[in-house]
Amino acid sequence: MNSIDKAMPVAVATAHRKRKKAGVPSYLIYETLNGRPLYYRNYKAVLDGQKKPAEIMGSSSLQAMLVSLIHGFLFMHINRKRYLLVTNESGIHIDKNTNLSNDIAIFDKADNLTLTNKYFDTAPKIAIEVDVRIEPEEFEGKESGYVHEKTERLLSFGVETVIWITTQPRKIFVATQQQPWLTQNWDANVPVLDEVILNLAALLAEEGIEF
Repeated sequence: MNSIDKAMPVAVATAHRKRKKAGVPSYLIYETLNGRPLYYRNYKAVLDGQKKPAEIMGSSSLQAMLVSLIHGFLFMHINRKRYLLVTNESGIHIDKNTNLSNDIAIFDKADNLTLTNKYFDTAPKIAIEVDVRIEPEEFEGKESGYVHEKTERLLSFGVETVIWITTQPRKIFVATQQQPWLTQNWDANVPVLDEVILNLAALLAEEGIEF
């Protein structure tokens, strides 16, 4: 798979700055990626007074369930003496132009982690995302553009594996620094780290959860 070009044309960058100055509140920014603000999905409904901010910022019931289930599975199976497992959209500060979040992240404790009231500035070994939370207008309305660019940025920062889980369609997208990127079904056996293998379909079946 080809790398996503990280450069943003000057005209596009100028348009982003103008729109930000036009009055979109900073609390509607979900992430900043390569110098551009990315807004929560349906943020325009908030600006138009059709929705309240809390209505677009929370996780859906499906996303919340999947994040909780995967986090619980990893909590039981990874070596927690060696790794730090975090969730709750943990912030990752890459540089002044890029601040991202992860639904689940696994850090190596040997990387001299310092826990503060600020974002992590160390790359996790594993980053796991469930669905897309931003309005994809910055990527010509295509979620795949966002997924690919964010994945490239995380990998270039030092993340070893990025795992995206999508509910529509039900796919698992796995990207690593060295191997070809793969898109698989939920019943695939996905290596996470060490000997830990995630099979999302089997995990859901064990919990008696059906779609």
